[in-house]
Amino acid sequence: MKKNLQISLKPGERIYVNGAVLKVDRKVSIEFLNDVTFLLEHHVLHPENTRTPLRQLYFVVQTVLIDPANSADACAMFHESHASLLASFENVTIRQGLAEVRELFERGRLFDVLKMLRSLFAIEDDILAQGSRADNTDIHQQCEVP
Repeated sequence: MKKNLQISLKPGERIYVNGAVLKVDRKVSIEFLNDVTFLLEHHVLHPENTRTPLRQLYFVVQTVLIDPANSADACAMFHESHASLLASFENVTIRQGLAEVRELFERGRLFDVLKMLRSLFAIEDDILAQGSRADNTDIHQQCEVP
């Protein structure tokens, strides 16, 4: 027996359901009585926030969820981006996470893919911050006057 899913939304909140964007004007509870693809607003990453490679991959997967009718291009982009990221990262945790992301994606478990990618953001941020500090140190060393 399949259990129905109930979600509560606050006034002004959006939910993305099977490619449609719904915005509620008051507090409301929605009960899904059948299988549905949805994404809550607080899990939606907007284009201006896709400044890192993992966030860009998240955006691609999110696109597959939000616009299932046009997901073929996004799926192709996922495979290209995923391969590139796997070749780029040396961090073991991120590489293991990316391996799991691919497996989950292939099994159609897109919500789990997003959850896994979100769990990797902090590690990616640390790696990028360390790289930025190293780059700044190199610049300062190159510009020092003897």
